[in-house]
Amino acid sequence: MEKRTPAEIREEFERLQREREERRLQQRTNPKGTISVGVDATDLFDHYEEDYEEITSGGFLHFGEAPLTTTDTAILSGSLSTHNGNGGGNINLALRRVTSAKGWGEVELGAGDTHGPLFGLKIFRNLTARCFMTAQCGMQFSSRGVRPGLTTMLARHLDKNTMGYLQWRWGTQSSMSTSVVRDTKSSHFTFAMQLGIPHTFIMMSYQYKFQDEDQTKIKGSVKTGFFGTVVEYGAETKISQHSVLGATVSVGVPQGVSLKIKLNRASQTYFFPIHLTDQLLPSAVFYATVGPLVFYLAIQRLVIKPYMRAQKEQELEKQRESASSDIAQKKQEAESAVLLMQESVRRIIEAEESRMGLIILNAWYGKFVTDNSRKHERARVIDVTVPLQCLVKDSKLILTEASKAGLPGFYDPCVGEEKSLKVLYQFRGVMHQVLSGDTEALRIPKQSHRIDNDT
Repeated sequence: MEKRTPAEIREEFERLQREREERRLQQRTNPKGTISVGVDATDLFDHYEEDYEEITSGGFLHFGEAPLTTTDTAILSGSLSTHNGNGGGNINLALRRVTSAKGWGEVELGAGDTHGPLFGLKIFRNLTARCFMTAQCGMQFSSRGVRPGLTTMLARHLDKNTMGYLQWRWGTQSSMSTSVVRDTKSSHFTFAMQLGIPHTFIMMSYQYKFQDEDQTKIKGSVKTGFFGTVVEYGAETKISQHSVLGATVSVGVPQGVSLKIKLNRASQTYFFPIHLTDQLLPSAVFYATVGPLVFYLAIQRLVIKPYMRAQKEQELEKQRESASSDIAQKKQEAESAVLLMQESVRRIIEAEESRMGLIILNAWYGKFVTDNSRKHERARVIDVTVPLQCLVKDSKLILTEASKAGLPGFYDPCVGEEKSLKVLYQFRGVMHQVLSGDTEALRIPKQSHRIDNDT
């Protein structure tokens, strides 16, 4: 295990403490926001006599949650929308009370010029350890009168990765739907059926998650019903620690072709639906598919990777600055230890030479730069020939799976970066060479290390 200085341990503790406080504040207030900007770009592919462009934007803002007591919480949210310069909005206040360990209830009040006054009730209840239900009723007041609505949902865990849902909705859009959702480490699958007014459909979607550092996901879905058929496919990937970028192409009859771009940044969501054409045009499908991919690759290469590389360099530079005094101290201690080893090493070399045993000719420890693409980086290594020869016993050198910076006569010349140990040694009159990772076990001599020429 790599040893760390007291300053590094203190800095790591302060960083974890800051992150813990940020998470605690996030959990208490739970602020969220969604901004949606829709663009009608059909004039690019559908050539009509009229030439116009529609822009619709909207946003949902979850201002936050304020705990009033140990059981009561106030939730404030709102929304804004505009269409070609005309818009409106509304604001909602909900009061939630936890009634027991099995459930909670909520009262919601809303006002605004988009939908009019709103009054609603919502309850949640755990029926069993694997089953729960929700019920929500509301009344929307407008110039057309009162519009009541009721929604109930029953959910059950079918197994540890699968959920089943049954929902009934009554009101201006009455429907009965059922769905099965299976979520595993590598995939997400949904199958849903709905009977209702005005929409009756069958929908199936599948999402595959790549197990890579970018956490890339590829998804596809098919939805069909009396309204027509819609096929969607797309992907999303993590572009930074807190940001996820995704793009989805929607192709349907009679909906046409649309491109949806979504960016999640922490608790904020930015959504950009772009309607390209009302018809099934191959050119629109091609540009909707290839365009975002080319744009992402260009941004990844020209902006994201250089930015991440610069961030990493800044962090390494900070680590070097904070550890510079400690490195100097460790270097002095290592040099003092090497001076004390000189006599022991002389005797070990004499014993090994007498039996043609293991002689360490040269040994270096630190950061080696061998890749041509990294020529701008500077190698930082130290000579560890003497301390390594001191560890030779009975013509063998055995190092365990631990950072070699902790060995007597060693120190870390490049804190926070990958390090290696390069050894050129002689055994039975033949030269050998080996390169070992910092935390890799090493045992020499080995026949596989034999070389004909010094490299």
